[in-house]
This record gives sequence, C-alpha cells and structure tokens, in this order.
Amino acid sequence: MATISRLFRHLFTTTAAGRRAFPESTLKAVEEAIAEGEKLHRAEVRFIIEPSLSPLAVLNGMPARARARELFAQYEVWDTDENCGVLVYINLADHQVEIVADRGVGRLIAAQDWQAVCRTMTQGFARGDYHNSVLAALAQLNALLQEHYPDDGSVRNQLVDKPMLL
Repeated sequence: MATISRLFRHLFTTTAAGRRAFPESTLKAVEEAIAEGEKLHRAEVRFIIEPSLSPLAVLNGMPARARARELFAQYEVWDTDENCGVLVYINLADHQVEIVADRGVGRLIAAQDWQAVCRTMTQGFARGDYHNSVLAALAQLNALLQEHYPDDGSVRNQLVDKPMLL
C-alpha cells in the first residue's frame, strides 16, 4: 500500500509544483548564495530539485538517497580538482533532502552536521517556506564548508552555481 501511495504522490507532483515551490526569484537567490559561499571555501556546491521520480523508479523502490547518488555521478559533481563537490538534492514528492559529498570534503564534516542542514530545509518545507529555509540551510552549509574546507586562495568555480529544477 505504501508503494501505491508513493506512486500517486510522484504522479501528482509535477514540474509546476516544483516551480511554485521554487519560483525564479528563489532559484536566483539560491544561485547567489552558492556563489557567495564558494568565495569562502574550496568546496563546489551543486543544487538539484526534482519534483518527482519516474513511475518505474518508484515501483522499483528507489530511495531519494540512491537518486541523489545517481545525479551526483550524472552531473559529475565528483569531478573537481580536490574531490570537493557537494550535491544538495531535493525530492519534493518524497519530502526528502539529501546531501552527497565527495570524499575530499565529505570525510571532514560529521554526518550529524550534514543532517542538520537537511533538517533546516525539511522543517521549513513542512511550513511551506521553501525560500527562507533553503537560504538558511545554504548559510549553514557554507559556514560548515568554510570551517572545514576554507579558501586557501586557489578557489576557482568548477561547477555551475545555478540550481537545476528537473
């Protein structure tokens, strides 16, 4: 029964729902927050919002974490000089946020710190506040990355800062 309700959630969470949750003004603010944060640390942040999974992925039981890892590879977030890519993935239908970090930066930050960033978003999303909760979470993320992976003067933008709405 859980699979059927999940399937319906994914079927009815459309790209239009993604655009309502993340209008152009929010996407622009996210892009600016990523760009500003990357001036403070050496990590590269990629932000992907996916309203829903395909019916086949849902029927096969694909969890949000597996989809995030798939997108991490597909969009080559791992392909940075210092293995410092960080993917922030939002699945609207599942109400899930996942962070996948490459090994260079991932080993420096504790799992509970990544989870706290995700919680900031999911708690805001539960209130219907996508804009402010995403920006607060990005501020948290940038502070963590600055603390553990600070800029050393070698920073150069290797991944697109613009968030992607699939």
